[in-house]
Amino acid sequence: MPLSGVTVLDLTRMLSGPFCTMLLADMGAEVIKIETLPEGDPIRKSGALRDGLSYYFATFNRNKKSITLNLKDEKGRELFEKLLMRSDVVIDNFRPGVLERLGLGRERLRSLKPDIIIASISGFGESGPYRDRPAFDFIAQAMSGFMSMNGRASDPPFRSGLPISDLVAGLFTATGILAALLRRERTGKGEVVSTALTDAMIGLLSYAASTYFATGKVLPRTGNDHPITAPYGMFNTRDGAIAIAPASDAFFARLMRALDLASLLDDAEFATGQKRVQHREELNARVTERLSEQGNAYWIERLNEAGVPCGPVYSVQDVFNDPQFSHMAIDVPHPGRTPVRVLGFPVRFTEAECRIRLPSPALGEHNAEVFGSLGMSAEEIAALHARGVL
Repeated sequence: MPLSGVTVLDLTRMLSGPFCTMLLADMGAEVIKIETLPEGDPIRKSGALRDGLSYYFATFNRNKKSITLNLKDEKGRELFEKLLMRSDVVIDNFRPGVLERLGLGRERLRSLKPDIIIASISGFGESGPYRDRPAFDFIAQAMSGFMSMNGRASDPPFRSGLPISDLVAGLFTATGILAALLRRERTGKGEVVSTALTDAMIGLLSYAASTYFATGKVLPRTGNDHPITAPYGMFNTRDGAIAIAPASDAFFARLMRALDLASLLDDAEFATGQKRVQHREELNARVTERLSEQGNAYWIERLNEAGVPCGPVYSVQDVFNDPQFSHMAIDVPHPGRTPVRVLGFPVRFTEAECRIRLPSPALGEHNAEVFGSLGMSAEEIAALHARGVL
């Protein structure tokens, strides 16, 4: 697999870090999830539970091994350092300074293993006046400007329905780790990779930021309409609504012809993208009037045949009932349980596909295996359990 032979010490919990390490694990890395007693990762008890198992936890912690390790204990830190010596990556999502207070700061880790790759995810980053503030997804959405772009002009700002800052920060961090691994192959040098939830979200501002930089103006909220393209959004048909995204002059022309509105192509008010935005209300009304003559199924087939990007507005249930997306739900065998359904792999390879090698682990399930690999006997491991180190 792409990351076979790479070992990751995973000190993360909740979502941003576990999502990052899930991606690495799905691509073949050995991910050792280090948890604390008595409960481990709080996500183990979050979301929908079935037979005592959090499917939320199961999704983002497949393909990982779980060990329990008390890093406040001197022996626990010693064992962590031994694991470090056989690892490639260490990742945490603590607030800045937590590992330093445990005696496991970057200088210490790099002195032990100069080629180690250290990755961190925090709320606000490692410098600046907000460095030590706590933050979760909602705070990052609010302070990044992201929420200010969601909803209609008459609405208050809206959060994304999903924890997008956690997911995006996890993606950026995984990308940084992969780049650092490639750089290490070339130079032999380790690296420090850091991502902030807020920075990750600001990095998504795309045309909202470029418009502000160019003009000094802030784009208004436009609901399901696109702020710089029209017609573009969700439109009502006779029996429902469909999403239509003609994002260029060529696609706009295809849409007009498919709707038998080709005469509008000669209308000066709709001649350019900028003019179409200025006259969005009138244009949307003409499109909606035509779409109301037929139902969703008719228009989705007709517009796709014309090469116009469009589709139904699905619920989560609809997504997993559509045969196009069946690969995005996979059933994972769990010992003692019925198979657990989790999200599939969004990254596909032709030569070395992502696959499920391990179900999500029980808390500390791999203590014997992982610490045994350090040469410890069963008696030594049992003694450390009794002492509260494991």
